[in-house]
Amino acid sequence: MTELNADSKPRIRARPHERPGSTWRYAVAGLSASLVGLGLARFSYTPLIPALIAAKWFSASDVVYLGAANLAGYLAGALAARAVAARIGAVRALRAMMLLATLSFFASAAPVSFTWFFAWRFLSGLTGGIIMVLAASVILPHTSPARRGIVGGVIFAGVGLGVAASGTLVPLLLREGLQQSWYGLGALAAVLTLASWWSWPAEAKTATAPSHHAKQHHTPTAARALLIQYGLNAVALVPHMVFIVDFVARGLGQGIAAGSRYWVLYGLGAIVGPLITGHLGDRSGFGPALRAAFLIEAAAVLLPTVSTAPVSLIVSSVVVGGFTPGIVPLVLGRIHELVPHSTEQQRATWSHATTSFALFQAAAAYGFSWIYAQTGGDYRVLFALGGGAVVLALAIDLGLALTTRKA
Repeated sequence: MTELNADSKPRIRARPHERPGSTWRYAVAGLSASLVGLGLARFSYTPLIPALIAAKWFSASDVVYLGAANLAGYLAGALAARAVAARIGAVRALRAMMLLATLSFFASAAPVSFTWFFAWRFLSGLTGGIIMVLAASVILPHTSPARRGIVGGVIFAGVGLGVAASGTLVPLLLREGLQQSWYGLGALAAVLTLASWWSWPAEAKTATAPSHHAKQHHTPTAARALLIQYGLNAVALVPHMVFIVDFVARGLGQGIAAGSRYWVLYGLGAIVGPLITGHLGDRSGFGPALRAAFLIEAAAVLLPTVSTAPVSLIVSSVVVGGFTPGIVPLVLGRIHELVPHSTEQQRATWSHATTSFALFQAAAAYGFSWIYAQTGGDYRVLFALGGGAVVLALAIDLGLALTTRKA
């Protein structure tokens, strides 16, 4: 293979150090990490909740706090990720987090105490936060610019697979018993951890602390605004992520079985969403793709406020499910566009973006629960607020573009 010359187009040729086939091997390792630390560690808990209560492991109120422990751990992981990578290396950190997530499943197989379970739910969230920050930052520097969107999509398709597994695999495991379900999830996580162990790029360099020179870089205004937009997008996802099943089951009186079907549709959308958005970002540029995503997502989140017909709920569930992980490769790609010359600054900006997402998501989850109680269970208010959040994200982007153009 000849090296790139001055007239070559880097968007259609691989980087000199990128070996044939290695890109997809790295991407599958990233998918495995996001499936273990994000998909399974977070979403498999939701269908286990009724079983935990029925088996009298925990009370209904305790189960809510245990769910919150995962969100708190995710935020802590997002904040700690770069420090952990600086101390032990990013690849070692990713392997360690997959091992810790695997261990958390086995540790949860016995109700030792509320404190024991809370600690492991927190640690499972921690693994997700660290994996979210580090996985793509390890892999994308070894990916040609023309493939960054689709490779990012493959990495975070693991989140969608976790959502789908929560609606399909977990109910099957529960037939064997609650304890056996935790063992089954742990075994799956162990297989994925082992299978991906040697697939990470060995030459990835995220272990060093940020240099003084790197700290001097000025973060563009658009990149700082993107952090707020990504947080607002997290708010928009909460109504479907937390309430869609209950909305259909109790709000519309269609029962739990019907609500679960929409959750499976949400999961199917989450599998293909990042692949589609990543490909769109590669083809059209991440700025235009992100604006289109905000517009489509706003319409999908708001759709249940104007129609609860089955076709409307199907479209809304699939589209919002698609954007749950699908927004990630777009934001990652946009960061690379806005901060093109500093790998360290790209990593720092992505870490800040993940933290912003975690903060906004946790605040929205608790805030929307409070609003739901105050409005007497008016789900449409929640969908309206979620849609308004992503409309605001789009408005910020368009307003910044107009301001920059006038300047």
